[in-house]
Amino acid sequence: MIFYVVATPIGNLDDMTYRAIRVLSNVDVILCEDTRTTKNLLNHYKIITRTMSYHANSDDGKENTIIKMIKEGKTLALVSDAGTPCISDPGVRLVKRLYEEFPHISVQAIPGANALISALSISGISVAEFTFLGFVPHKKGRASFFGKVAQSEIPVVFYESPHRIMKMLSSLTNVLEKNTHHSIIVARELTKIYEEVVRGSAIEVLSYFENHPDHVRGEFVVIVSPK
Repeated sequence: MIFYVVATPIGNLDDMTYRAIRVLSNVDVILCEDTRTTKNLLNHYKIITRTMSYHANSDDGKENTIIKMIKEGKTLALVSDAGTPCISDPGVRLVKRLYEEFPHISVQAIPGANALISALSISGISVAEFTFLGFVPHKKGRASFFGKVAQSEIPVVFYESPHRIMKMLSSLTNVLEKNTHHSIIVARELTKIYEEVVRGSAIEVLSYFENHPDHVRGEFVVIVSPK
């Protein structure tokens, strides 16, 4: 009994691994955040495997259906819209339940693209250790989030969306206003045509995006590092 957790490209479709292609071609069903998004990838590689949606709003009924399919002997794979599933991703809830339902199940990782690791690899800072905080809270916990970032003695990494990046940079600038011992690295559109890495102090990075509003697009990985 095997369940696959398969990483997919975060932008450039050529970043799909041979193993991922083989696994997705051979399983019975692929669980997707958005079947339309995954279909684009599958069509690119001529993979005709059946897909089924599984996302943050999926209820217990959907999970029960998945459990039933596995009991019937079907082999399933889980993908997210981009990158590695279960990292700031609802897939972790399903994997946890699979371990509870099937104590002897083999959950296998098919590694590949990951925005977090990709950003760290080109950051130019030492990341022998770091803290990953997922996405910035929208409301509740926002103040404590930035307080944790400011007080950290090791690099902190988190994700942000284009709709909230300016608000986040403004909040970060306010928190670090009296602390000049931090450098900020913002990586956006990783592996895509307009990939970009912006480095500097919080105010410098904020000013850059204020002066280049056309660059406030795509998905962002933010690294805050003590100098």
